[in-house]
Amino acid sequence: MKSKKVTLLSLNIDLSPSNRELLNRVRSSLDTHIMSSAKSVSQAVRQPQMNLKPANPSGQECNQTAARIYNEEKIAYRNFQSGFLQQRVLNTYRLMHTHQTVEFVKGKISQWASCSHAQMAVMDALHALDQMVDESDPDVDFPNSFHAYQTAEEIRKVYPDMDWLQLVGLLHDVGKILTLWGEPQWCVVGDTYPVGCRFQDSIVYRDCTFSDNPDLKDLRYSSLYGMYKPNCGLDNVLMSWGHDEYLYNVLKTNGCTLPEEGLFMIRFHSFYPWHTEGDYMHLCSNKDLNMLQWVKEFNKFDLYTKCDDMPNVKELQPYYQQLIDKYCPGKLCW
Repeated sequence: MKSKKVTLLSLNIDLSPSNRELLNRVRSSLDTHIMSSAKSVSQAVRQPQMNLKPANPSGQECNQTAARIYNEEKIAYRNFQSGFLQQRVLNTYRLMHTHQTVEFVKGKISQWASCSHAQMAVMDALHALDQMVDESDPDVDFPNSFHAYQTAEEIRKVYPDMDWLQLVGLLHDVGKILTLWGEPQWCVVGDTYPVGCRFQDSIVYRDCTFSDNPDLKDLRYSSLYGMYKPNCGLDNVLMSWGHDEYLYNVLKTNGCTLPEEGLFMIRFHSFYPWHTEGDYMHLCSNKDLNMLQWVKEFNKFDLYTKCDDMPNVKELQPYYQQLIDKYCPGKLCW
């Protein structure tokens, strides 16, 4: 009986509208069941013990930590529906969701994977972002380099003994330097998501910006798994091209010594449909699920430290240069 059902679904049968609607409902129900099961499995995976113990300055509560900001002010962030930047943000995502296809992403990987574009010290690359304002960000309208120091300094307050984590906070957006080398912002900034499989509803503006994406109509990529196998692992998933993947590749290619957790945070910190919305668990390996808590912890600092209080970069630069010299010394190939 089972084989007959499979054969039936593979035939080119001209179903009546009512039967076609029924078949679509069955497929949707199966997809929902698969995704629900994947999320349940992810919750059951034993998480490793994270040695993340927030500092307690002067024996008192650290009331300015990212955790407090997360709990009290999270509603004020990532507002994609209103605000004076909303139209700019929507236009950026519309272009992204129209042009980011499997073919496009493979082309960008081929173009930038060799890290042969330039040689530059990390601090120089970071300060180049003084010229760059992220057009996908609904929360801020100031140069990205300031956000880097905001993130790093908040991590430094809460985790003063984890210098590599502080450096991750400083570096995580440096891949946006691609915009200064001619790449349009829609293929550098913004939330990332897998290509090559069905675009999930948790993607920002999913309902109104994907209609012109060619992959949407490609049967190879329209199912829940698309071109992937269940639990294949995010290492084997083709993500929309952007600064996350680019910087990850730069750091790996140049032999930087950040721990694996730090590299994973950099690579997937913009994957909001996964680390915040809980989607795409059906593609995750056990490694991904164990890393998820690190990405979630980092996200508190990445997102909830954005404010108009600009850091004194000149005062902070010597400290962070020491960390760069420790983990990413000299000139890197970009």
